[in-house]
Amino acid sequence: MPAAPVLPVVVKGVMPTANGCAVFLGNDDKTFVIYVDHFVGNAIRMSIDGVKKERPLTHDLIAHILTGLGARVEHVVINAVQESTFFARVLLVMENELGRKIVELDARPSDSIVLAIQHQRPLLVARAVFDSVEDMTEILERVQQQAAAQSDDDDDGDDEDEDYEEDQK
Repeated sequence: MPAAPVLPVVVKGVMPTANGCAVFLGNDDKTFVIYVDHFVGNAIRMSIDGVKKERPLTHDLIAHILTGLGARVEHVVINAVQESTFFARVLLVMENELGRKIVELDARPSDSIVLAIQHQRPLLVARAVFDSVEDMTEILERVQQQAAAQSDDDDDGDDEDEDYEEDQK
């Protein structure tokens, strides 16, 4: 049986970096990273966490426009990578009294990821892209362990402050 041309992936983590955010994507077999700007990294994180915003962000506006036009996101595909730059396609479906229309749009993967999460639609990666990227599973696990250890240290520090304040009374 031939390999699937696309594979489903999920966002496994969003980590801040000096120049933006690292978005870790993958499945049980492999994790890879796409670097995005802080704004979109935060939008991805807020979408994952289901954060309600006071005012709509650009991705929210796009979702409202799609809804108003009777269109929906069918799926998102990260379809190419060239010199560490990823490319994506958003597949939209619109059905009305005139019939069914399918539109495929070129988009940045970062924006596409936000749309897929917001609309709870599949996030896919082309098999050729998946096979060509470096496996970052161990890096993600190490970063998550460090973050958990840092969180534990921060929790311990709070207790020490409380103990200090208690001793001062």
